Amino acid sequence: MAAIQTRSLTKRFGDVVAVRDLDLTVEAGEVYGFLGPNGAGKSTTINLLLDFMRPTEGSATVLGHDAQTESRTVRERVGILPEGYSLYDRLTGREHLSFTVDAKDAADDPDALLERVGLSAEEAERRVGGYSKGMTQRLALGCALVGDPDLLVLDEPSSGLDPHGIQQMREILRAEADRGTAVFFSSHILSEVEAVCDRVGIMNEGELVAENTVEGLREMSDATSQLLLDVERVPTDLDLTAVDGVSSVTADGERLRVAFSDPAAKAAAVERVNAATRVTDIESEEASLEDLFTSYTTEDEAADDAVEAPAEVSA
Repeated sequence: MAAIQTRSLTKRFGDVVAVRDLDLTVEAGEVYGFLGPNGAGKSTTINLLLDFMRPTEGSATVLGHDAQTESRTVRERVGILPEGYSLYDRLTGREHLSFTVDAKDAADDPDALLERVGLSAEEAERRVGGYSKGMTQRLALGCALVGDPDLLVLDEPSSGLDPHGIQQMREILRAEADRGTAVFFSSHILSEVEAVCDRVGIMNEGELVAENTVEGLREMSDATSQLLLDVERVPTDLDLTAVDGVSSVTADGERLRVAFSDPAAKAAAVERVNAATRVTDIESEEASLEDLFTSYTTEDEAADDAVEAPAEVSA
């Protein structure tokens, strides 16, 4: 049974289509990163899944239950860290978690949850009104974990966290996935998405424009991977345009930066360079998730403008 499944899910606001014909499946035990620029339809999709708004067309099931007609059952089994949440300033961290445990009729130990999300016993006794953004985010994640949910829906879970907090959050999400919980989260911190996600879906203008593993997205996109080649000297007549799959070459001192539209061309490019001069060192740079995100969410014209035209190096 899929944790999330949508079929032709659509939401219109007058003439504006916020989500269009979304077919999405998230499996149990999967960490799924849901990305897109502002206004792409991410928050609207989450609101439809949690029945905070109703679809114009299509359907959504969460943990095998209809997201609209069985929304109470869905929410009992889902842990939520929403964007723009608010906590009670006058309650302590422990009081917040105790209240959440009671509301869900769960058996969780509030102190154990506080420790798990990185809040000390002293911080647990402080009123939330005096918390930093990072402490508040840790507490909200702790509340989402109450009741051992089968699905976590997290909107910007790293917001406000320092590097140590981000690492803890990453470990928590992987541990939840390992025990079978599906994790569905949206984030602007693309390096964290790349580090923790099994698959990534990219929304743009209300449509799911790409979905795969990060490595799969690299293979599908026009984003380039690169080789950095240290050479004894830069040849004056080196031309790699004959190598299919090389998109550009630039020289910086005794280093060549070769960009590839097809990573399979790397071996042929290195062979050609080595025939013209001796290659002393090689470094590889794969397209980052930021590169992939840009390639899937910008217009073709903008992408074309960004490509370096020359593929010839002269001294």
